[in-house]
Amino acid sequence: MDAQDTRLPITAVILAGGRATRMGGQDKGLVQLAGRPMIAHVLAALAPQVEWLVVNANRNLDRYAGFGWPVVRDDDTGFLGPLAGLAAGMRAASTALVMTAPCDCPMLPPDLAPRLRDALEREDAEIAVPHDGERLQPVFMLVKRELRDSLETYLSSGGRKIDRWFEHHRLAEVDFSDRPDTFVNVNDPDERRAVEAQLAAAGITR
Repeated sequence: MDAQDTRLPITAVILAGGRATRMGGQDKGLVQLAGRPMIAHVLAALAPQVEWLVVNANRNLDRYAGFGWPVVRDDDTGFLGPLAGLAAGMRAASTALVMTAPCDCPMLPPDLAPRLRDALEREDAEIAVPHDGERLQPVFMLVKRELRDSLETYLSSGGRKIDRWFEHHRLAEVDFSDRPDTFVNVNDPDERRAVEAQLAAAGITR
């Protein structure tokens, strides 16, 4: 890493392992958005912020590998949700911090990772999660990799709810009320058209 490199020692796990039932079962990360697969927007936003990226996917593995980053599957292929994707990413990570972001949120800001990391350190927390001014956005969590055993124990006991796992650890809620667009996601064709218009208006072509 050179002197101009501002990437943080974090592994970002892009969550692309869901069923995407509201998109007709299409693999959301590969759905075209403003001329590029949706996941390409997320990778482009996070690559300058973190040292390493991993894609968590349970289908179309070869296509995801074509983006140039490692692809990891859930241990259980039953589509068990974001925590299973986080666990897969933790197993692949070599950094002490692991962050997650879903593949269907293309409006990520350039300071997402640093704001989460700063809050984690400032509050001596184990997990940092953004708050958009109305609610927590837990699928954008930053987690200490040392929590891997705790997470895998929770999953093996049948736990799936993110907030229930959070209850076992020190949590920092990070104010992102100034950037609620960060968490705009694409779940159906109407939302895709709306987000494409927002990207065009913002001049975002990544």
